Amino acid sequence: MVLSKTERKIIEEAIRDVKDFPKPGIVFKDITTILNDKHAFGVLMNHLYQRYKEYNLDYIVGIDARGFIFGAALAQMLSIGFVPIRKHGKLPYTTISEKYSLEYGVDEVEIHIDAFRGQKDARVLLIDDLIATGGTATAAATLIKQAGAECVEACFVVTLTSLDGYKNLEEKTPVYSLIEVK
Repeated sequence: MVLSKTERKIIEEAIRDVKDFPKPGIVFKDITTILNDKHAFGVLMNHLYQRYKEYNLDYIVGIDARGFIFGAALAQMLSIGFVPIRKHGKLPYTTISEKYSLEYGVDEVEIHIDAFRGQKDARVLLIDDLIATGGTATAAATLIKQAGAECVEACFVVTLTSLDGYKNLEEKTPVYSLIEVK
């Protein structure tokens, strides 16, 4: 299931471009404007519900921080659990972590070691607002596997295709993107 032309237009028009953020030359795709547009947010969440209701998922995993918004809402709609993947040092219990490369250094994300409550081969959807270079998402998919679950798909509201980050992630799990921009 993919977006209809009408749905795509509603969601695309709700995304704000912010020039020169976080640094000169970057056009930031701001999805917070989807969140404060009840119609656009409703279209987005209904589409995600329709797409994933037959996937027999056990959990939604959201990446810190915007993935929490979409992931928690979708998990509630699907009546399944939600699991956060957070930046290093933000989770209160025993974690496993994965480092990934940034343009100027290294960062790290974590998941609770018991995130899937010992459920063997739990079926998981990974979700976030945007994929650019793919470092965070690829690290998240690795953590899901290390925690004993199967990442059946990774979903993003926006994919920046010019950065090819989705290609690295596709080696680990199928990728679905609602909106693709260069």
